Amino acid sequence: MNWTLYEWSPDFSYAQLRSRQPPLPDVQAVFKRVEDEGDAALYALTRQWDGVELPSLRVPPEAIARASVEPALAKAIQQAYENLYAFHLAQRPSEVVYETQPGVVCGLRYVPYERVGLYVPGGTAPLFSTVLMLGVPAQIARVPSVALATPPGPHAEVHPAILYAARLCGIQEVYRIGGAQAIAAMGLGTPTIAQVRKVFGPGNRYVQAAKLELARRGIAIDMPAGPSEVVVIADSTAPPHWVAADLLAQAEHGPDSLVGLITSDKDLIFQVQEEIVHLLAQHPRRSLIESTLSHSWALWVPDKKTALQAANAIAPEHLILACEDPSPWLEGVQTAGSVFLGVWTPESAGDYASGTNHVLPTGGMARSYGSLTVMSFLRTMTYQQLSQEGVRSLAPTVITLAHAEGLPAHAYAMELRYAAL
Repeated sequence: MNWTLYEWSPDFSYAQLRSRQPPLPDVQAVFKRVEDEGDAALYALTRQWDGVELPSLRVPPEAIARASVEPALAKAIQQAYENLYAFHLAQRPSEVVYETQPGVVCGLRYVPYERVGLYVPGGTAPLFSTVLMLGVPAQIARVPSVALATPPGPHAEVHPAILYAARLCGIQEVYRIGGAQAIAAMGLGTPTIAQVRKVFGPGNRYVQAAKLELARRGIAIDMPAGPSEVVVIADSTAPPHWVAADLLAQAEHGPDSLVGLITSDKDLIFQVQEEIVHLLAQHPRRSLIESTLSHSWALWVPDKKTALQAANAIAPEHLILACEDPSPWLEGVQTAGSVFLGVWTPESAGDYASGTNHVLPTGGMARSYGSLTVMSFLRTMTYQQLSQEGVRSLAPTVITLAHAEGLPAHAYAMELRYAAL
């Protein structure tokens, strides 16, 4: 077991807990190739990085239509879909119409993006759960056009569960490309892949860097959602074996993931460490987990207040409150993508089927971004309408303010109407 143990002190820097994370790669060369070569760049980069010769970029619609999975998995996907749909449907906002003063009506509409791009990772594991996490809110937001990109398998195929979940979400446009080139293709457009208005989805460091490059170019993204991470705050009531299992659940995503434990119980740190060693002994993804644990950590703190201070400073994607009475702790959490309350709530519940979304800000970005919701797929648009009564009641205010700002043309547009009453 190779992780770093820290002990809090008044001069402790929380930046240390992220200092061993690798920097984001430069993806501008990939963007230039996609811009210059279009589809040819996508075929070439897939051949170079995935070792796959693609027969076509787009998965034939008939392959989506006939995709099937074993009955037990189909049932599980259906249950996850229903829970996600129910929780996200409750998020759908209603139009606001309000009369601010007699004859002056203001409104707020929610308009879906015309076309969005969804990225579903598929490197070390086909994350068909991400199809649901992205597809369900897009479906509820009634986005007219949805493109989905995911890395191809070794024989240029897309995992049938990804296609099955896509069909469940009403997605008929699936492309077998991954990495930074997939993000560039959806954001910039190619002869085969029409440009989208906004790109969604998690991914590795290359995907995250590509999404940030899109944002730099003025193309909307949902959030910086890169390598996965979890921080567990545990007290003495938390079963060490369970805490270890929660840490490994995130560590198995890959070497770029972040795994951390915060506790005021020093004995628990070493108990969890021992449990991780036992769990790793026969784990099928042991090599991936060990590489993650090489830059993961445990932090001893003196009390609950400091534990929350640390968690808020780190701003993790997932925060597990493995405490006896977690509800009061929740009030102190200010920066986290998603919070899991109590020892009976593993992070994997939210990753798959509780109903919340697993597309969350990473890398400390929970300070500035929130979790993915139906609102992520909607733009707000305001409107207003004045009747003659409205002009009569509002004109003096508008005219006075416009002249005070030195904008007589603004005042004149209202003066014309006021004079016509």
